[in-house]
Amino acid sequence: MDRKSPQCYINSTMALASYTMELDMGQVSKLKVILADSGFDFREKAYAIFSAKKEKLNVTVYEKGPKVLVQGKETEDFVKFTLEPEILGEARLGYEEELNPEMFEPHFGVDESGKGDFFGPLVIAGVYTNREQTRELMDIGITDSKRISSAKRIYELSAEIRKIVENRHKVVRWSPLKYNELYRRYKNVNRLLGVGHIAVIENLTKRVPSCPRSLSDQFARPDLLNNLARKCNLTVKIDQRTKAESDMAVAAASILARESFLDWIKKTSERCRIELPLGANETVKTAAREFVNKHGRDRLDTVSKFHFKTFSEI
Repeated sequence: MDRKSPQCYINSTMALASYTMELDMGQVSKLKVILADSGFDFREKAYAIFSAKKEKLNVTVYEKGPKVLVQGKETEDFVKFTLEPEILGEARLGYEEELNPEMFEPHFGVDESGKGDFFGPLVIAGVYTNREQTRELMDIGITDSKRISSAKRIYELSAEIRKIVENRHKVVRWSPLKYNELYRRYKNVNRLLGVGHIAVIENLTKRVPSCPRSLSDQFARPDLLNNLARKCNLTVKIDQRTKAESDMAVAAASILARESFLDWIKKTSERCRIELPLGANETVKTAAREFVNKHGRDRLDTVSKFHFKTFSEI
């Protein structure tokens, strides 16, 4: 997708309630000044450069991108009368299909969850979309799962995604034991990811044989996925690019993958009677030590990825 292509939550019966757009740092600085001059209240937010609120309108600029997320009842007016003319310098709202036609063409979107988490599985998901389904996903406010902090919202959106794409999706979840077994075989996270992506794409081609293309985020050299695809006799075109999560199919896949990952974490935490935190920080180390004390060192690789530095430290 073009760097400046927006993701919107809009349909014929509902006012725009969410809008996402990538900015450069100059635009970020200019936006902050405009918000301050307009009486917005600023607050700290995780992974954000800043977040501001005025009445029922929220404007957050996330570090990754950087990308602005506008939410609330006044979103459409803010985009039309402030963001586009004063920051972007052009009108883009309502021109998504003209600006990014590839997103509306039939394709698979593939993404993963759990790669950077010490605890939990690696989950890879894929979703097929065409023009109609892309519009429907935009209507329900689909965006990259990393921008959705609420597990409840992940579950809600996952249910909506499955309604829209029906059986044209696939989720592969490798438990930590399976992940560790595969890592011992491949000795490389990117190759392991490639195997998972191709497994999902292969399954989706059986569900939608006519689909010509697959898209995923750039995590390795293009020849890695292409070579794996040839070994499976796949003829679908394999595309990778940075920031692929801005594509509706990839974003939907990221949400389905995250749902499966969070489901495993929740159920395993309950079974182990230990809250298994996300990421790979000091809180994770504390939980890992608690797990070893309760269940033994030999059981740690049933809930975690053994090649992480945290594993050897524990």
